[in-house]
Amino acid sequence: MRRKVTRVIDGDTFEVKTKIGDTNRVRITGYNAPELNERGGKRATKKLKDLIEGETVSLVPKARSYGRVVADVRIGRRKVSKMMKK
Repeated sequence: MRRKVTRVIDGDTFEVKTKIGDTNRVRITGYNAPELNERGGKRATKKLKDLIEGETVSLVPKARSYGRVVADVRIGRRKVSKMMKK
């Protein structure tokens, strides 16, 4: 499924315009960013914003956690989790 990213919440969670089931929050599978108040958290959030905010991404839902969809996220053929690790 494809969804437009409307807002990045932190380095591994964002919101999409159209809901998936009952939520529009998505967490990236395969990547765990530091929290905003931890060292590197603001940098990770900025990097994710630069990569996907306002873009249309492909999502493959894998699970649910804390009311969010946990999904494989791609821009074109590139996995966002791998892009964030670089």
